[in-house]
Amino acid sequence: MSAGDQKNGGDKPGDTVPVAEVWPEVERAERLARGAALKWASGVFCRPEHLERLSQYRKRESQRTASIHTRLKSMVQSYLEGVGWGLEQLREARTELKEASRTLKKAGVESSRNTEGVKSLERLREVSINHCQLLAAVSNLPRLYSVRSMVSETERLVESRRLLEAHARLMELERWQDDILWQLHGAAGTSGISLSPEDQDLVAKYFSGVGRLVDALGKELWAVVSSALALARQNPTPFVSAVRIVEREEALDQALLEERGGSGGNSRPLPPGRPRGWRACFFQVLEEAVSARFRSVSYLHTRGPGLAGHLSALQHGLMADLATVRHLLEHCVPPHYRLTGAYLRASHCCLHAHLTQVSSWDLESGEIFAVLNWVLHIYNSPDMMGHPELVSEMEKEELGPLISSEGLEQLQSKYVQSVRKSVSEWMLKALQVELQDWQRDQEPDTDHEGFYQTSLPTIITQMLEENARVALMIGESLRDQTIQMGLYEMENLLNKFREALVDFGKEHRKEPSNNKSKFYLHYLLASISNCIILKKSTESLQQQQSSRSAGQFSRTPPNPLVALDRAVRRACRLVMDQLLLDLQPFLPGLLTRSWLAQGDPTPKLCHVLEHHLELYSRVRPPCRQRLQEEAQWLMVVEYVRALMQKRLVCRSAEERRQLAQQMVQDEQLFREIFHGLEGEGSVPEVNPLALLPDLADFIRLKDPGMLTLEVSGLAAKYPDISEEHVSVLLDVRSDVSRDIRGAVLDLLEQSAPPLPAGYRPIFTDILVPPPTIAFCLPTAKCA
Repeated sequence: MSAGDQKNGGDKPGDTVPVAEVWPEVERAERLARGAALKWASGVFCRPEHLERLSQYRKRESQRTASIHTRLKSMVQSYLEGVGWGLEQLREARTELKEASRTLKKAGVESSRNTEGVKSLERLREVSINHCQLLAAVSNLPRLYSVRSMVSETERLVESRRLLEAHARLMELERWQDDILWQLHGAAGTSGISLSPEDQDLVAKYFSGVGRLVDALGKELWAVVSSALALARQNPTPFVSAVRIVEREEALDQALLEERGGSGGNSRPLPPGRPRGWRACFFQVLEEAVSARFRSVSYLHTRGPGLAGHLSALQHGLMADLATVRHLLEHCVPPHYRLTGAYLRASHCCLHAHLTQVSSWDLESGEIFAVLNWVLHIYNSPDMMGHPELVSEMEKEELGPLISSEGLEQLQSKYVQSVRKSVSEWMLKALQVELQDWQRDQEPDTDHEGFYQTSLPTIITQMLEENARVALMIGESLRDQTIQMGLYEMENLLNKFREALVDFGKEHRKEPSNNKSKFYLHYLLASISNCIILKKSTESLQQQQSSRSAGQFSRTPPNPLVALDRAVRRACRLVMDQLLLDLQPFLPGLLTRSWLAQGDPTPKLCHVLEHHLELYSRVRPPCRQRLQEEAQWLMVVEYVRALMQKRLVCRSAEERRQLAQQMVQDEQLFREIFHGLEGEGSVPEVNPLALLPDLADFIRLKDPGMLTLEVSGLAAKYPDISEEHVSVLLDVRSDVSRDIRGAVLDLLEQSAPPLPAGYRPIFTDILVPPPTIAFCLPTAKCA
């Protein structure tokens, strides 16, 4: 009894082991079932009145349990029946195996008995083989004697290039060799054994000259085929003979394969060296000859300017060879050779390999352009593969692209990078020339319309337009990439140009009286006109790009227009700074007692403004209007800033009237200077000159009680006016009581409206000086 039997049931027949000790999972499952049942019962019988349906639940669960027991019994019964059937099948299989084993033992005994009888026939088999070999030797003696002389004669025919006669002799020698081998093979086969290796070696050595003849004839054939183009123009007869021999060999290969390609035991084996496949060798030699002609083209001048000449030489050489093949060699071969198509394929493959090698070189932009133009346009033009006589052949042959799409993209990328390097250098030189022009002691040049300009925009525009035009000769894709590159470089140039403007302004501020700064303002204005020209050129380049190239580039697209706007704004700012610098000597005299009495320095300010506005007319629109508007704005801001300085505080109603009248007169003078502004371009949202009469009305007002209404009107027109500005205006009047001042300021604080859209603040640019605190002695009371 095993240890397991002793453990599970080997003590006493009456003893039973608890199920939980044998299968602990049963106890766990029972606990889970009891818990689930308790949970279910607690949910169903949560109230006393629910117990009335206890009998129904008990009956239903009893039926369910009985159904489960029935299904379990049925399943176990089915399982036991299947086990019994399997055991019965195993018994039958064991019986059959015993019977087969007995039969095999009987067969082995019979086989060992037969082996003894076969050994006595070995001697008879050897005699039969020797007899067959002697019979084959005697019947082939005449041929065997003439083999060596025939080999020598065939060698002389090959050396003299009498190829057809040599091939006929060679075929006869091969037929003799094949017959002898077959006779020996048949004699050996009748004896039940195969031809011995010694016999095969003997025949091979005796006919060794045949193999040399095959090699020599093949060498001559391939020499003729490789020089077919030269022979076609002189004497095509050797080429025709070579083709006839190739076709004979191909027909013989096909016949031998059909005759002896069976798998039967008595099938005649193929002769040594068959099949030769000389037709495939013919086309392989042709491809090698084409490759050799490509290699013969001089590579000495393929770099630099010589690359275009090299490609032109390839074109003329290829077309001349194709004409020879099409008009001469095509008539020397069978139609199914399609020799022109084969030459096209071979030439295309050689060109593909050669141009792939050329593309891997470190080429300049001109060289890359020559390669791209040759591949995309010249190669498929009517002068080459698009020739009417070649179109039909091209349709039959799927040649594929001369350079892969990836290779073309790489070439175009290399072209763009090479052009970019050149463009970057030229732009840098042009910028250096521009900076040198700024230091000249003469005015900038003017165009036919009288606008200032320098050579910078002309150089940049012509360079980018020329590059785009040249790239378009290759294709739209390259044109778009070139334009994209040019826009990047223009953006970089404009950033450097703006930095140069900043440095130019700094140098001028250091030495404003230097002779080199005499035409500082003129060159600033010329720079603005240059930017306008560059903007038009940029927009023209962007319009030339095709729409499908918009999302082609992974980088952030260039934005030269933003860089142009930044440069123009910087130049305009410098122009306004110069205007302020020229106005600065006369601004302290504004709104003073002497100004009120004599009117100075307003005429001098007007003279400076007239001089600047005259220079602004040399700037191309719309920047001319922009400069005029900024000058008008600057003048009004500085005028009102002088008012905020409280240089003139009115002592009486008469002085308030005089102050208001003088401000109105100044506004009329300024308006006469800027009289042409409103007729040119757009009118600003807020006319700054209108501010001066409004302030004059505020100061002229006789009844202080109406100031609240006046301030309300000012705040409506100029919502950026602050309490500090109004407080200074009240101080200039000097007749406003504390109550009215408080009411006015309270009203302004309560009615501060938000700035409307499109409104340009003016009072924001006018800072009110802080109030001065009166100096007081410690022992005295402050006023």
